[in-house]
Amino acid sequence: MATGSTSSTSFTGLTGLNRSASPAGNTSATGASDTLSDVLRTVRLRGAVFYAVNVGPEWAVEAPASAEVAAMVVPGAGRVIEYHVLIEGTAWASLPGQPPVRLAPGDVVMFPQGDAHVMASAPGVPPLPFSMDWMRATHDLPKPLPLAIHGNDLAWGDAARRTDGRSDIVCGFLGCDHGPFNPLLEALPRLLHVPADGDGAWLRQAMLQAACGVCGPGGGPGGGALAERISETMFIDAVRRHASRLPDHATGWLAGLRDRQVGRALALIHADPGHPWNVAQLAGAAALSRSAFCERFARLLGVSPARYLARWRMELAATLLRQGQAPVASIAFQVGYESEAAFTRAFARLVGMPPSRWRATPLQ
Repeated sequence: MATGSTSSTSFTGLTGLNRSASPAGNTSATGASDTLSDVLRTVRLRGAVFYAVNVGPEWAVEAPASAEVAAMVVPGAGRVIEYHVLIEGTAWASLPGQPPVRLAPGDVVMFPQGDAHVMASAPGVPPLPFSMDWMRATHDLPKPLPLAIHGNDLAWGDAARRTDGRSDIVCGFLGCDHGPFNPLLEALPRLLHVPADGDGAWLRQAMLQAACGVCGPGGGPGGGALAERISETMFIDAVRRHASRLPDHATGWLAGLRDRQVGRALALIHADPGHPWNVAQLAGAAALSRSAFCERFARLLGVSPARYLARWRMELAATLLRQGQAPVASIAFQVGYESEAAFTRAFARLVGMPPSRWRATPLQ
């Protein structure tokens, strides 16, 4: 339900490549939580500007899979995430084969895996089919842009008249640049619903000010950049709050990060991925036997500690390859390989292509 030009916020600084870190160093709870920040830094968010959407009492709209519109909304991004923030009124979000989710004002719903979905005033309302025509027609217009959907009628700009009994929604896209094994993006669900209660209450007002400040008559210079930064902050805040709400029985990378013992091992890996970690060192840091540690790690993350370390090193290496022109041998050393040949073999085995080809291949 959104499109527009993009900007870029750099979250790409790769931390944790300091070989001087103590292999058996103490890992506090703060260190474990900072692992999330470490992974977020490998995701270069590009905040696409958004539409400020007004809808009538009864409405429904199809939103396409993000891959269908990625080239138009965030050219060159490795992944595009669509999101919606309900400002006022009611709305439901649904994926095929899953029960619909009701949104309250201030709630965020995101689709991290790029799924096609439906936004509606109520379940069962026939949706307005998606068309690329309005996206093409509004592509070069200043954003955020007012958009009105009333029944089967869609209008934008000055023609977007507001109605009584309305709902207001901010809809947009985030582009993400990342390597092949980002554990955070892999761990996010197909539909991520973050309620506005508690710490999230700020977002409704921030989005409302951003949309009105740019779209309304009082809009001024810098409003578009402000709106984009808010979108990027929204993603980080949504991930943090989603992680805090995971049930006790949850599995996956975020659940592993939260686990006291596995989280300590993950913090060590991320603090110094170039260190030659072995199971005995990581199990000792987790205060578990080697067998108990491996079982717990694999149950939560779905891979062995050695496999996770190898994949994280390749994620860092892939990002470094795309960031600049550092020699492959230098990048190999940074991520824990003593020879370029050994690194090249490992990279090709895990990523499916050699480092030089990865560096030259445009993001898909």
